[in-house]
Amino acid sequence: MLHELGFGGMLFSPLLVLAPLAFLLSAATRLALHRLDLRRFIWKEAWFDVAAFVCYLALIVYLFGS
Repeated sequence: MLHELGFGGMLFSPLLVLAPLAFLLSAATRLALHRLDLRRFIWKEAWFDVAAFVCYLALIVYLFGS
Protein backbone atom coordinates (compact mmCIF):
# COMPACT_ATOMS: atom_id res chain seq x y z
CA MET A 1 0.00 0.00 0.00
CA LEU A 2 1.33 3.41 -0.92
CA HIS A 3 1.42 5.97 1.86
CA GLU A 4 2.03 9.69 1.96
CA LEU A 5 5.56 10.92 2.48
CA GLY A 6 5.96 13.22 5.47
CA PHE A 7 8.55 15.96 5.15
CA GLY A 8 8.68 18.96 7.46
CA GLY A 9 5.11 18.43 8.63
CA MET A 10 3.77 18.36 5.07
CA LEU A 11 2.37 15.29 3.34
CA PHE A 12 3.37 14.52 -0.24
CA SER A 13 1.97 12.02 -2.68
CA PRO A 14 4.12 8.96 -3.42
CA LEU A 15 3.77 9.88 -7.10
CA LEU A 16 6.18 12.72 -6.35
CA VAL A 17 8.92 10.06 -6.26
CA LEU A 18 7.47 7.52 -8.68
CA ALA A 19 6.70 9.86 -11.60
CA PRO A 20 10.31 11.07 -12.07
CA LEU A 21 11.45 7.45 -11.96
CA ALA A 22 8.99 6.59 -14.73
CA PHE A 23 10.17 9.64 -16.67
CA LEU A 24 13.79 8.49 -16.43
CA LEU A 25 12.84 5.02 -17.68
CA SER A 26 10.87 6.44 -20.60
CA ALA A 27 13.75 8.81 -21.44
CA ALA A 28 16.15 5.86 -21.39
CA THR A 29 13.81 3.95 -23.71
CA ARG A 30 13.62 6.94 -26.04
CA LEU A 31 17.42 7.25 -26.08
CA ALA A 32 17.90 3.53 -26.73
CA LEU A 33 15.42 3.58 -29.61
CA HIS A 34 17.15 6.63 -31.07
CA ARG A 35 20.62 5.06 -30.79
CA LEU A 36 19.43 1.80 -32.38
CA ASP A 37 17.66 3.77 -35.14
CA LEU A 38 14.32 2.13 -34.35
CA ARG A 39 12.34 5.36 -33.92
CA ARG A 40 11.67 5.42 -37.65
CA PHE A 41 9.23 2.52 -37.17
CA ILE A 42 7.09 4.53 -34.72
CA TRP A 43 4.26 6.36 -36.43
CA LYS A 44 3.50 9.05 -33.82
CA GLU A 45 6.54 9.56 -31.61
CA ALA A 46 4.86 11.88 -29.11
CA TRP A 47 2.05 9.41 -28.46
CA PHE A 48 4.59 6.62 -28.06
CA ASP A 49 6.50 8.65 -25.48
CA VAL A 50 3.33 9.37 -23.49
CA ALA A 51 2.26 5.72 -23.66
CA ALA A 52 5.70 4.54 -22.53
CA PHE A 53 5.58 6.94 -19.57
CA VAL A 54 2.11 5.77 -18.54
CA CYS A 55 3.08 2.10 -18.86
CA TYR A 56 6.25 2.60 -16.84
CA LEU A 57 4.36 4.55 -14.19
CA ALA A 58 1.72 1.81 -13.92
CA LEU A 59 4.43 -0.84 -13.63
CA ILE A 60 6.29 1.09 -10.92
CA VAL A 61 3.11 1.72 -8.94
CA TYR A 62 2.24 -1.99 -9.23
CA LEU A 63 5.68 -3.11 -8.09
CA PHE A 64 6.14 -0.63 -5.23
CA GLY A 65 2.47 -0.48 -4.24
CA SER A 66 2.38 -3.76 -2.38
